[in-house]
Amino acid sequence: MKTEDLLIYGCVIVGAGIGLALNLALPGVLIGLGTGYLLKSVMLGKSD
Repeated sequence: MKTEDLLIYGCVIVGAGIGLALNLALPGVLIGLGTGYLLKSVMLGKSD
């Protein structure tokens, strides 16, 4: 597992937690996934 992928996984878990609190788990996961990819690309300074 790459260390930069941990950022994406963390955002997905946080998004899922917020989604579960709002009874919208899947949209929360998808928002977390998108946020994770955006943060990864900004922090690494490159796009995949």
